[in-house]
Formats: sequence, C-alpha cells, structure tokens
Amino acid sequence: MRTEYISEKSVRDKYERLTGLLIERKLTITTMESCTAGQIISLITDTEGSSAVVKGAFVTYCNEAKLRQGVPAAVIKRYGVYSEETARAMADACRGAYRADIGIGITGTFGNTDLDNRDSIPGEVYFAVSTAHGTQSSHCSVPAQPSRSAYKLYMADVVVSKLFEILDAPAQCQGKVTSP
Repeated sequence: MRTEYISEKSVRDKYERLTGLLIERKLTITTMESCTAGQIISLITDTEGSSAVVKGAFVTYCNEAKLRQGVPAAVIKRYGVYSEETARAMADACRGAYRADIGIGITGTFGNTDLDNRDSIPGEVYFAVSTAHGTQSSHCSVPAQPSRSAYKLYMADVVVSKLFEILDAPAQCQGKVTSP
C-alpha cells in the first residue's frame, strides 16, 4: 500500500499517455463512477482528441443512480454497494450502455462512513475494468489523504495503473470491439 500523497502532475501525465494510447488503438472508453465522482473521465477528457475515444460517462453517487444505469438491484442487495461485485456490474453496465471497448466501474468510501449503506468502511474502494476479454475487479485500501480531492486523485492513479497493465497484456484490447 502506498503511503505517500500522489502528485497531480504525475497523474495527469499518465492520463495523457493513456488517452493517447486509446486514440492510437482506436479504443473507446466509458466510466460509471461513484466515489471518484467523474474524476477519472475528467482526466481522460483533459487530453486533446479525447472525443474520439470517450463515449460518455455516468456519475452514480447514490444507489438509485446505479440502479437507473443498469446495476442489478440483486447485486447490491446480496453483496452491498461497496463490493467487487457491484464494481463489476457498474463496469459491465456502462460498457454495454455506450457499446464501448472499455468500461470502468468504481465504488467505495473515502474518509468517512456512508450512513445510508451498512457496508461502508472508510478507505475501502472497489473498481473493475470491463473489456471484450472479461471483467477484472480490484480492491484498494486507500491511506488517509488530506482532502476529498486527494482521495479521488489517489484512486485515479491506481485505476490508470491497472488500465496500463490491462492494455499491455497480450491479446487484451488490441482491436476494436463492435459489440458489448
């Protein structure tokens, strides 16, 4: 687990490289973000030319929003809103909704407890990346950060590292996917 704070410039540089790679490979991307509240898609769209790869995005900060965008109620009921299963359902739902090559789902709690959800544990975040080759989910225990913005940036850094890992894997996301 990383304990240092994340440099905003280093995260922005990584997202610029990511967006360039997506453009080069002609891969489209979408997100369904809860705790990061759109930070990931915002970083992607900060690069010129990103409109060629960003299909759209959802900020689903509350449970109702997740349900409205296609996350099955049964998943949230069985596993909780803060779970790998919900992150996977979010990634799959946004990818399918926009017919994108890559879908990212992220859910969790940062520095405080969510009183509306019993499964809320501060600092515990789940995210998933959905592609035609399947959906990979991950868990991250986020160290205390000085602000909400710093928490979002920290997770954006974790997610972009995972995206590079997936994009660098043999046979992963090498060509355009035409169906969800």
